[in-house]
Amino acid sequence: MALTLVIGNKNYSSWSLRPWLALAHHKIVFEEVVIPIHTPETPAAIGKYSPAGKVPILVDGDATVWESIAIIEHLAERFLDAKLWPADFVARAHARAISCEMHGGFAALRQQCPMNLRRRKKRALTPEAEADVRRITQMWRGARSRFGAGGDFLFGAFSAADCMYAPVATRIASYEIDVDPVSAAYVEAIHALPAFRDWRKAALAETWGHATTDVVP
Repeated sequence: MALTLVIGNKNYSSWSLRPWLALAHHKIVFEEVVIPIHTPETPAAIGKYSPAGKVPILVDGDATVWESIAIIEHLAERFLDAKLWPADFVARAHARAISCEMHGGFAALRQQCPMNLRRRKKRALTPEAEADVRRITQMWRGARSRFGAGGDFLFGAFSAADCMYAPVATRIASYEIDVDPVSAAYVEAIHALPAFRDWRKAALAETWGHATTDVVP
């Protein structure tokens, strides 16, 4: 049965990037619907797919799933061969925990450094955003140290946890945030992922802009 993923602008929509990577990296066939965000027409356009009023939205036959982490869990159940979560019980539990922490936290970093793939300029962070970066990179180093053997990603092979943290990797690059060598290597691994490179290429080709997000102070 065909899948449809409704997403926002690829340059800005960090939430949309997550399930898109899960699908694209594993070459799962899906139809893509892009809705420009931050426009007067956005709410009505999204409302055609879900009353929640937010992207991403996955339509899978009679099932409609919203919230990025819920979509990823749905895909993990639907496509077992993709192995979106680590096979090891302990690693899988750890991956789910740090993914949920990402989904529900780090508001200061999100607010000060919104995803913008066209941007490349250093920004001084608030103490709250700096604390977010410290916690995130602590988790990255911990996952790489305990579970990262055999690959360049948090749990070795690319996983759902990497889908959740890929937007942070873009912020590290876009705002030239200083991080430790392990975290810097992880940011490079995300940017080198073929599926992410496809997303970024499409993002840079978009003609939609957003006055607030595109400001480069």
